Amino acid sequence: MRLIHSIDEMCGIISGARHEGKTIGLVPTMGALHAGHLTLVGRARQECDFVVVSVFVNPTQFGPSEDFHKYPRTLESDSRKCESGGVDVVFSPSAGDMYPEGFDTWVDVKGPTDVLEGQSRPGHFRGVATVCAKLFNIVEPDRAYFGTKDYQQLQVIKKMTRDLNMRLEIVPVEIVRERDGLAMSSRNAYLDSREREAALVLSRSLDLARQTFASGEHNAKAIKTRVLNLIAAEPLARVDYVAVVDAETLDSIETIDRPAAVLLAVRIGSTRLIDNTVLD
Repeated sequence: MRLIHSIDEMCGIISGARHEGKTIGLVPTMGALHAGHLTLVGRARQECDFVVVSVFVNPTQFGPSEDFHKYPRTLESDSRKCESGGVDVVFSPSAGDMYPEGFDTWVDVKGPTDVLEGQSRPGHFRGVATVCAKLFNIVEPDRAYFGTKDYQQLQVIKKMTRDLNMRLEIVPVEIVRERDGLAMSSRNAYLDSREREAALVLSRSLDLARQTFASGEHNAKAIKTRVLNLIAAEPLARVDYVAVVDAETLDSIETIDRPAAVLLAVRIGSTRLIDNTVLD
């Protein structure tokens, strides 16, 4: 496995792999890799001849009051995990190389960015879409692998690739959870023991949404209300949003007569966590 920092060197390696007729898989990450990321790596390893994991804490997707500076940076550990997972290249560019002086070209995806995370974190998806477009141009993957925990992000990237005729497949991979149900996230490391226990309210509330839907309740507002009430019973939890939306467009719906996503953003103490489930 090789650890590459230079964009030019990365492009040269990709040209060599293409010349050899290899299919290329990309797993974009911000590092602090956990079992969820490694599930993406395993899927890419199964389906592609040459696997690249990008490790880049992207400054343009963080707001001024968010956790960019304290976001965990564990490149040495990440590289060992990637090597164990059969990754060919870890690509870890600098912010200065990705956004050189004078950089002022952005990808702004309309529609699924206008709600939920887009409202709570202005500019977030512009940063996500721009860095993913840059990574796609550098690595030229046949497939790129994204976890469904960041559900809205996945829909934004899928729309961007469709709208811009990008010649790659976006492969969604199911959420990986701890044994007690908590969705794996690099931000879980911020939680103390009491907050870690309180964070289980997210997965419990999604279980309740699925049970309510399975019992025959298809009114979106009724399901949302039950979810909100459960979260409100946890003293350490503060709701940023709970939404029941069309699973593809993220438009609000009144009746679940097509696939719908239940999306949550909840602060446990000072840590903001997201989770979701699809009702179909």
